[in-house]
Amino acid sequence: MFTIPELINIANSEIDKIKYNDQPANLYEPIRYILSIGGKRIRPVLMMMGYNLYKEDITPIINNALAFEMYHNFTLLHDDLMDKSDVRRGNPTVHKKWDENTAILSGDTMLILAYRLFNSGIKNERAMTEFIEASLGVGEGQQYDMDFETRNDVKEEEYMEMIRMKTSLLLGYALKIGAILGGADNEDIDNLYTFGEKMGLAFQLQDDLLDVYGDPKLFKKKLGGDIVENKKTFMLINALLLADETQKAELDKWISSKDCNPEEKIAAVTHIYNILGIDKLAQKKIEELFEISLESLNKVKVPEEKKTELRNFATKLLGRKY
Repeated sequence: MFTIPELINIANSEIDKIKYNDQPANLYEPIRYILSIGGKRIRPVLMMMGYNLYKEDITPIINNALAFEMYHNFTLLHDDLMDKSDVRRGNPTVHKKWDENTAILSGDTMLILAYRLFNSGIKNERAMTEFIEASLGVGEGQQYDMDFETRNDVKEEEYMEMIRMKTSLLLGYALKIGAILGGADNEDIDNLYTFGEKMGLAFQLQDDLLDVYGDPKLFKKKLGGDIVENKKTFMLINALLLADETQKAELDKWISSKDCNPEEKIAAVTHIYNILGIDKLAQKKIEELFEISLESLNKVKVPEEKKTELRNFATKLLGRKY
């Protein structure tokens, strides 16, 4: 079995080898840029791990795995533009370094490149169908996220479904498709998908938590961005639910404010979170999802030693500080 660091190194090395057309340079340079400035490579690593549970040689599915990273980064170009984010992984976002039109067109091109990469790996009709379904689900999740921006009545279950589609679904599908290509039976495929999906939900909730409580020296984007943008996160949804009349009025004031000091807003909303214990509530939910994910992994019918790296991966991912 490959270790996590080995798979990350393989993903990074193979990303560097992806061939692009030389021209037009302003189309392909932003793609090289976004892929070169880091990232945890979670999705390709999970796909390779899912495959490696059943096959020793992962070479045949390298391009299938890279397709997940290309697709994920395509969504980041467009997400950053829609969110008007200036920084990604500690570097300027594509629309800031170039311009908005470049971010749109280079992102569109990345989507096409993702499908070309997937089709250049192991050809499997079921796997391609699943990759398409995963892609559609992410787009649907992004639309829900946008819809929530104008709503103040978003329920926790709606939010959880949105992040399932936008974030965790792709993690589940990475493992699922890796297992399909590796020849796993349907029971293992389903359990690996559930493991990835629940881990992904925990990962996103942790992202919500770190956006408020992360270490600014480690977090590679400005803390409190979700608060400034009125993102309907697990944190804000539960704060609105648990707040008394005074606290709710305070939250509503900051949410509806069109012209306020961002630092003052972050401090005020975080203070209410602290009083209500929202951080502890989020941490409890993260731990519950993590336990469900591990229960699903336990059901996968491969030798226990083969599942060690997946457990380590989940533990490392959910123990991150940035």
